[in-house]
Amino acid sequence: MERNLSRRNFLQKSVIAGIGLATINPGIAWAKSEKSGMKLGLVTYQWAKDWDLPTLIANCTKTGILGVELRTEHAHAVEIKLNSTQRAEVKKMFADSPVTCLGYGSNFEYHSPDPVKLKWNIDQTKEYIKLCKDIGASGIKVKPNDLPAGVEKEKTIAQIAASFNEIGKFARDYGQLVRVEVHGNKTQEIPNIKAIFDQVTEKNVKMCWNCNDQDLLPPGIEANFNSVKKWFGDTVHVREFNVGDYPYQQLFDLFSGIHYKGWILMEARTNPADKVTALKEQLVLFNQLVAKSKKS
Repeated sequence: MERNLSRRNFLQKSVIAGIGLATINPGIAWAKSEKSGMKLGLVTYQWAKDWDLPTLIANCTKTGILGVELRTEHAHAVEIKLNSTQRAEVKKMFADSPVTCLGYGSNFEYHSPDPVKLKWNIDQTKEYIKLCKDIGASGIKVKPNDLPAGVEKEKTIAQIAASFNEIGKFARDYGQLVRVEVHGNKTQEIPNIKAIFDQVTEKNVKMCWNCNDQDLLPPGIEANFNSVKKWFGDTVHVREFNVGDYPYQQLFDLFSGIHYKGWILMEARTNPADKVTALKEQLVLFNQLVAKSKKS
């Protein structure tokens, strides 16, 4: 899809996508456990970065991965440059499909000691919050993303939290969540993200667990999980379940223990030739993890 989307391009590709969706096998196993309520979705970061919007919706439908977080500057081209008509067309394309658009996965961050950079990140976040509302999404993903050297740690933590509160108040008026990815140099360490959220007052600012190696630092994943679980929202980021040694089964046990009913979003890092097949394989692994977590 071209970056400068036109109404005709959207409508033409919507028809193509509709034809594709009509041929989907109705017997597909959807990515949800009725008992747990957890659902497998997709961050378009790597495996879907080259798919235009109709292709993204069609491929997610084929695989049963029925929720997406749209990453910035990818081929689906859902950006603030879209006019009101184009935004309405994006909303309709999702509404006419079984796929839920969760929102926009931004790279906006709020740690810079430069007030000009900080203001730009906040202002741009607000513009994308408007976009999320217009396309029928429920929120925007943002980051802390660092604790800069030469600045008091407490000062940066307070600045990030204040930014979240400002954005949260703005997002509330648009019916949107602010999903804070546990990410960044030092800010992905659980005690530091906890210190930030200790100063967050807006109830629509939620934490997105990100499955970092830092989750395993002392006192361990269970204690770290429990220290921040009260701020969890409706999204979690995971990597491929069969790559690396992150303790996904233990994580699923913990989420089952708090009756989590949100989206587990695949933020893949590898580059398989057939990404549709790869998504189907991850769905099988997801269902196994959920089933085992219910038995524990």
